[in-house]
Amino acid sequence: MKLRLLPSSFNPDGSASGLQHLTSFLIDDRVAIDAGSLALSLTSEQREKIRDIIITHAHLDHIAALPLFIDDQFSEIREPIRIYAAPEVLETLEQHIFNWSVYPRFSELENRYGKIIDYRPITENPFDILHLRVSPIPVNHKVPTYGFVVSDSHSTIAITGDTANMDDFWQRLSEFKRLDALLIECAFPDELGELAAMSHHLTPEGLARELEKFSFTDCPVYVINMKPAYREKITAQLAGLSIKRLRNLEIGRLYEF
Repeated sequence: MKLRLLPSSFNPDGSASGLQHLTSFLIDDRVAIDAGSLALSLTSEQREKIRDIIITHAHLDHIAALPLFIDDQFSEIREPIRIYAAPEVLETLEQHIFNWSVYPRFSELENRYGKIIDYRPITENPFDILHLRVSPIPVNHKVPTYGFVVSDSHSTIAITGDTANMDDFWQRLSEFKRLDALLIECAFPDELGELAAMSHHLTPEGLARELEKFSFTDCPVYVINMKPAYREKITAQLAGLSIKRLRNLEIGRLYEF
């Protein structure tokens, strides 16, 4: 399985910046998890391959580029772009984004090939996308949010999405026979623990406590969702935890599991 965290900002030389304001993961060049930067860092040829988008939750940094991604391809979409999300998330998209005031309601529009988008409500039941098996697991965030376990015939990875402390997620993970990678959030440094608690995010100290519940002791753990203003401080505090299997997920790097 191939995975890449798409860049959302760039250095003057065109290389990916280490600052990550928006979130989009690309799996096997075909399936996206979140659409924060989906329209900003792909070529036209790459965009045309993506017709399945999973949304963890409706916060702006996870959906910001979704309208642009659809708009860029509107006239050439030959099969609807399938958007998988909790019913509450789909309702938020319709009420607050695709509402004609902020952006066109693509669910009401067609091009010469037919429908533009196809909403796919999800629950905790696993579902299939192409060659992937996707298992949604609720996590502890300020709004309805799912993390996901994604499997193909060779590998299985887990992505928490945005979350605070949780128990059910770890219990569900323990039901899988193997896990090749865990991607877990850490948004704020320890000194902003009160803000992290109010907004339902993790700090390095909180992340360490959560990993004590993680039963796959040999599984690599990659940190995601570090707020750009605190990235260096969070990285230093994570290093201080001395957890050998813990590392930052590098923006723009292609990972294979």
